[in-house]
Amino acid sequence: MGAIFDGIQRPLSDISSQTQSIYIPRGINVSALSRDIKWDFTPCKNLRVGSHITGGDIYGIVNENSLIRHKIMLPPRNRGTVTYIAPPGNYDTSDVVLELEFEGIKEKFSMVQIWPVRQVRPVTEKLPANHPLLTGQRVLDALFPCVQGGTTAIPGAFGCGKTVISQSLSKYSNSDVIIYVGCGERGNEMSEVLRDFPELTMEVDGKVESIMKRTALVANTSNMPVAAREASIYTGITLSEYFRDMGYNVSMMADSTSRWAEALREISGRLAEMPADSGYPAYLGARLASFYERAGRVKCLGNPEREGSVSIVGAVSPPGGDFSDPVTSATLGIVQVFWGLDKKLAQRKHFPSVNWLISYSKYMRALDEYYDKHFTEFVPLRTKAKEILQEEEDLAEIVQLVGKASLAETDKITLEVAKLIKDDFLQQNGYTPYDRFCPFYKTVGMLSNMIAFYDMARRAVETTAQSDNKITWAIIREHMGEILYKLSSMKFKDPAKDGEAKIKADYAQLLEDMQNAFRSLED
Repeated sequence: MGAIFDGIQRPLSDISSQTQSIYIPRGINVSALSRDIKWDFTPCKNLRVGSHITGGDIYGIVNENSLIRHKIMLPPRNRGTVTYIAPPGNYDTSDVVLELEFEGIKEKFSMVQIWPVRQVRPVTEKLPANHPLLTGQRVLDALFPCVQGGTTAIPGAFGCGKTVISQSLSKYSNSDVIIYVGCGERGNEMSEVLRDFPELTMEVDGKVESIMKRTALVANTSNMPVAAREASIYTGITLSEYFRDMGYNVSMMADSTSRWAEALREISGRLAEMPADSGYPAYLGARLASFYERAGRVKCLGNPEREGSVSIVGAVSPPGGDFSDPVTSATLGIVQVFWGLDKKLAQRKHFPSVNWLISYSKYMRALDEYYDKHFTEFVPLRTKAKEILQEEEDLAEIVQLVGKASLAETDKITLEVAKLIKDDFLQQNGYTPYDRFCPFYKTVGMLSNMIAFYDMARRAVETTAQSDNKITWAIIREHMGEILYKLSSMKFKDPAKDGEAKIKADYAQLLEDMQNAFRSLED
């Protein structure tokens, strides 16, 4: 953890310190894990000479750092009777810590596992996903949630914020391990990750830890060889599966799968294979599917019983933001969540520029049970918010033709609340301390107050429509300037400073003020 590798898992920091060069010399080969560092190995208590052990069983533990307990597992295809297990102590990665005998053949094992990257690591069984992957971005957590063990695509043109979304996922998502693959994108993006991540911290059991301790980077930028770029995605997913087999929830960011597909196209051209659509090889869809299928929540192989998951978030950069591009259309046929980025929103400086009308998530049903258990009021709120945004889109054309003044009062309320939701709920400034990460309780609290205001305003207008002193939107806006201001500034509550209890209390107080204001207005 905390290391940076190239596409064929050579440690770049070690190569740099050995060669003192900014480039990788031709033909250099350095082992992925340093053979000089001694690790503190503790064998499992229930394991002794004569024990039977099979593939996937954990036979020792190394505390790699304060966040990751590295569980040393037997490779999936091995089994046998233990003839030697190393006592607790410091060992390097080439020392033998376990010896097995099976059918008269003895085998020795160190703390290192070697696995071919293009082969899927075996599991006991695949399980249905049931826990959300919380990103800290309101538009994603509220409207288009992904699950731990899910597959997501983020297509968007240049400058729409794909990299910012995948980096904020790496920084703030509720995963145990992050594997970030920079595949064919700009080198500066990887250097930005290397510069920012060590400074970012998270709190674990009251201690502040660097986020880099749970992150591994695979860098294959656009100025590195094409063949390694094609391999880098597989290297990343194999590392993810390895940590998943220990029982961790892993997130893998691939930025971007389009460059990987272009590398496939280049290699296929050199092999003189028949090109298909746009010059990509005919097997592009199959390769993409076999990559995304390696995600999922699983019951891991071996003892003790444990569950792990791999979530894949793939950024796609279609040329000119054209979603009918072969890579984008093949990806959308495979993934379950689609966060479509919109150039027009990005030009209006509305970030994250996720278009709420074209994006979708197929995990809504899978997560209903989780929401019912923890946030009972959330599902109807989400449905209502989507309805308001959709209605606003339908009204936009009428407004352009006849203007706002000729709309019905209820439609005016819909327009204003939709504007409130868009500007103060869906929009989020990732570079401020209060808004770079939004915990789910804050997301639900904000949405709940906005929808409550919408319901009360509509009810006030509809109930007084026939009476003499009828309430219009203009009257509501005039009397409730302060309430509207408070609604739009709910996002300024800082979860790190204020804490959950205070934020919830403030939102409940705002709801009470709102109810009192509407009561006095109707009286």
